Amino acid sequence: MKIHEYQAKQLLKQYGVVVPAGQVASNPDEVREVAKTLGKRVVIKGQVHSGGRGKAGAVKLADDANAAEAIGKDLLGKTLFFAQAGADIKINRLLVEEAVDIDKEIYLAVTQDRVRQRDVLILSMQGGMDIEEVAHNNPADIAKLLIDPLLGLQDFACRQVLFEAGMDKSLIGKMIPVLKALYAAYVGTDATLAEINPLVVTKSGEIIAGDAKWDIDENALFRHPEFTAFKDESETDPLEAEAHRRGIQYVRLEGGDIGIIGNGAGLVMTTMDEVKRAGGNPADFLDIGGGAKAEAVTNSLEIILMDPNVKGVLFNIFGGITRGDEVAKGIIEGVKTLNVKVPIVIRLAGTRAAEGAELLKTTNLIPAETMQEAAAKIVELAYAK
Repeated sequence: MKIHEYQAKQLLKQYGVVVPAGQVASNPDEVREVAKTLGKRVVIKGQVHSGGRGKAGAVKLADDANAAEAIGKDLLGKTLFFAQAGADIKINRLLVEEAVDIDKEIYLAVTQDRVRQRDVLILSMQGGMDIEEVAHNNPADIAKLLIDPLLGLQDFACRQVLFEAGMDKSLIGKMIPVLKALYAAYVGTDATLAEINPLVVTKSGEIIAGDAKWDIDENALFRHPEFTAFKDESETDPLEAEAHRRGIQYVRLEGGDIGIIGNGAGLVMTTMDEVKRAGGNPADFLDIGGGAKAEAVTNSLEIILMDPNVKGVLFNIFGGITRGDEVAKGIIEGVKTLNVKVPIVIRLAGTRAAEGAELLKTTNLIPAETMQEAAAKIVELAYAK
């Protein structure tokens, strides 16, 4: 789950990282009041789930409250294209905070290294830029530290990575607590990414989190009911938001028109590949999971059919703890209650597949013996003129 910058800074502040004074605003009057209260030059930043906000025109400076209000009127409700997200996003909130006197900009993050199965701390003195660009052009400017999950982030390891990054020796003592606080916040919030870019060193030598990006593992949200308020569905695809409310693992794919439902992430992804190989365009990734009951199957079919671009639906079910007859019952119920106007092809294998196939004989749904046959059939039927 992605959260906004102002929310990430609330977390950082709780763990002892200094953040600029500021407040979020949702209308121009609030923007003006925050700027007036701060009484100094302010930076106004659109709160969207994307990086590259400056390049998109969502970050502005204002010298006084009047200028801040004018920027608020210009940005709020405006839709801008964000290259990193690859999408147009509407700005509904602005973070208004004091502008800091920047001397140095540092990149600092903790994330997962899936290959080495460790958390990794990433540090670069080339902050304020896309870290991917730095990694491509000047990889030596990035220092990395794999963190032992049992030992945590030790002081000696912090010094090591700070030296490797080329940190000014006079700042190392101040930086160690920041690194440790960021890691503590990362672990404490079950994050998959905790990024500060830039981590600002001011001309007076203060270290401040100038920006923050935070991703929280949704599978750990049961441990953090307080994060429920952080979820912003205004930037989420409406079908994905509805699927999430129903407990369905669904991702909508832009430009696709063949709905795909399977059980198990690997099977669904393989099915998507087969549909593509057969000449079709998958419209989604939908995993009903193991042991899905008829109701979950019906709900999944309904979600798929909510997408007006879908021209056909392919079920690929390989039963283990998922029973073929339960899947069949769910499909039959869905066809009865939903206004189905597209062809549906079903491939059932495994546990109670024969019983499921027998139930489906009472319908006009199209069976298939293999995944490849199912993919070929749904593409042929969906694109038939």
